[in-house]
Amino acid sequence: MTKVWLRWLPAVAVPAAIAAGALVGPFQASAAATLPIKTPEQLLAMVGANTVKSLSGTLEQTSELGLPQLPTTGPSSNAGVASALDLLTGPHTARVYLAGPTDARVQVMDQLAERDVVRHGTDVWLYSSKDNSATHETLPAAGTDGRTAPSTPELQTPDQLAQRMLAAIDPGTEVTVGQDTVVAGRSAYDLVLSPRSSDTLVGSVSIAVDSLTGLPLSVEVQARGQDKPAFRLAFTDLILQAPSADLFTFTPPPGANVTQRSLPQGDRLPPGQPGTPGEQSGSAAPQHTVSGTGWDTVIGLPAAAVPAGLTASPLLAQAARTVDGGRLVSTALVNVLLTNDGRIFAGSVPLELLQAAAAAR
Repeated sequence: MTKVWLRWLPAVAVPAAIAAGALVGPFQASAAATLPIKTPEQLLAMVGANTVKSLSGTLEQTSELGLPQLPTTGPSSNAGVASALDLLTGPHTARVYLAGPTDARVQVMDQLAERDVVRHGTDVWLYSSKDNSATHETLPAAGTDGRTAPSTPELQTPDQLAQRMLAAIDPGTEVTVGQDTVVAGRSAYDLVLSPRSSDTLVGSVSIAVDSLTGLPLSVEVQARGQDKPAFRLAFTDLILQAPSADLFTFTPPPGANVTQRSLPQGDRLPPGQPGTPGEQSGSAAPQHTVSGTGWDTVIGLPAAAVPAGLTASPLLAQAARTVDGGRLVSTALVNVLLTNDGRIFAGSVPLELLQAAAAAR
């Protein structure tokens, strides 16, 4: 699973954990009618052959990561940290609309407010009803290939998250088939990824695979020694047809504070993930070190690659505890060590492995 941490951990989980990324929520799941028996290889082939590009549905997410409840507003917070923290410490509901590679809309329903990301071709609108603010982004010409997306993180779909995990399967992962289930009223197979290592914090990853289309309907991550899923993202309702075209046009409400900006060529998504922020492949990535293998991988960032002011954040001070060699932000799935000399080491491993990686320099 080294590729998982190179793609997923640095881009999502590390910044989010330090801010105190995946996503996920309670979903209707029950025993399904008995489905034809399939092997893990057959289910992997189903997911790979999935051609669903248009849909509308509701996503719900919950997280049981063990993060403290920290303020998301006020003098001890900032917008970026608050957003990441909010996604990790509470349940969220979002409406998702997709119509091909370049038309997408995500509506995240906050308490008494709503956040929207609307993409139509090379036009992207980001809107928050909380302060009636909107940002219009014009994607570069390469945006028509379906790989460029808004630069503001929002919820992914189970398909996008599952594809990242499945792409990183290696010999350190046991792949099995669990009990049939029902998600969003659809019968599904349960594809289970289990680390062979006993040193990782991850117990298993379960992916509900639609029995008719191969579309992942939910992703659930179980932490070792924890009864409730640490991370769950699932559809609660789903319609597999193109949404109305007018959903992908956006006009700012009267009085909205509108900001115009253009994205650089580097803001790219991995192929097959339209409408959702991804890794930047066009710009030089910060130098990092990798130690361990598979689920035991530890990613190290030099002090020069750590965002300015991050280690001095009041939120970080509340979330971290002092350990030998630095401070630790601990969650059910990811541990992050901030060393006294300003470096960062992160992984789904116990603190001891992070300290060993830091000592090896």
